[in-house]
Amino acid sequence: MDIRHLWRDGEETRLLSGRDNVVYDFRGNVFCYCPQTGERRQMAYGGFEKDRGTLKYRCPARHYGVVRCRGEHLCKAAGGVRIPLSEDRRVFTPVARSSHRWKKLYKKRTAVERVNSRLDVSFGFERHYIRGFEKMRLRCTIALCVMLAMALGRVKEKRRDLLRSLVRAA
Repeated sequence: MDIRHLWRDGEETRLLSGRDNVVYDFRGNVFCYCPQTGERRQMAYGGFEKDRGTLKYRCPARHYGVVRCRGEHLCKAAGGVRIPLSEDRRVFTPVARSSHRWKKLYKKRTAVERVNSRLDVSFGFERHYIRGFEKMRLRCTIALCVMLAMALGRVKEKRRDLLRSLVRAA
């Protein structure tokens, strides 16, 4: 999960300000309720508008065209909604959490966290006695070079299965 559930009041969704049938959850998923049937549908992400500082979401019935919404003529969100990032800055970010781009970026984040963990645990930077920024930067650079050199060696040995291993194979 990419975000912790920090809503203390126990509610599953919150009403979007200025809308009576559009809600969002703590993960950033936006839903609309049909004014006639009360059916809940997830709205389609339409992109980030940088000049307005808003996320755009479209009516799922119009965007996907699969389902006909019986309350479309009564719905205020039929044309779509714009959600300002200031609505809930923790939930709404310039890259929507429900988008494919967010998933790709989040995978990169986990890879970086894996490297940070190796620096801390395997190379001993979690409990260090190094003083001074320049000394620390030099040691981190050397550690990263060692990681890259070991990966390059594994590729040249044609041992891609051990590419991420920091110890020698037995």
